[in-house]
Amino acid sequence: MPCPFCATLNRVDLGRVDDRPHCGECRRPILLDRPVTVSDETFARVVSDATVPVVVDFYADWCGPCKMMAPTLDAFAHQRRGSVLVVKLDTDRNQETAQRYGIRGIPTLIVFRDGKEAAREVGVVPRQRLDALVP
Repeated sequence: MPCPFCATLNRVDLGRVDDRPHCGECRRPILLDRPVTVSDETFARVVSDATVPVVVDFYADWCGPCKMMAPTLDAFAHQRRGSVLVVKLDTDRNQETAQRYGIRGIPTLIVFRDGKEAAREVGVVPRQRLDALVP
């Protein structure tokens, strides 16, 4: 997981998420009860190394539908912490990864299992559909 404060990649045992993991470099908390920001530099490693399904929200700050989707993703990440990892990738700042996955509309949600794309939804997704994507 990338540290939200210093961007150092950390190994985190998601089974111990309630023990409040912290960054090995800066010692600040790694908060996994909310979506974690990734970049072109950290995306591949986070998705490939995860031992749980990873839901990636491809978004942009200016996108109205992305802002509508955010509370649903926040609640999903909080309720499923430890069993699902939710990450966000800003498509304006990280165009390489967005192009690699053919992102044409935002928000786009892609679910990865074992580093491979398992499901994809484009647009605002209701919570029930999000739950169905990651049973």
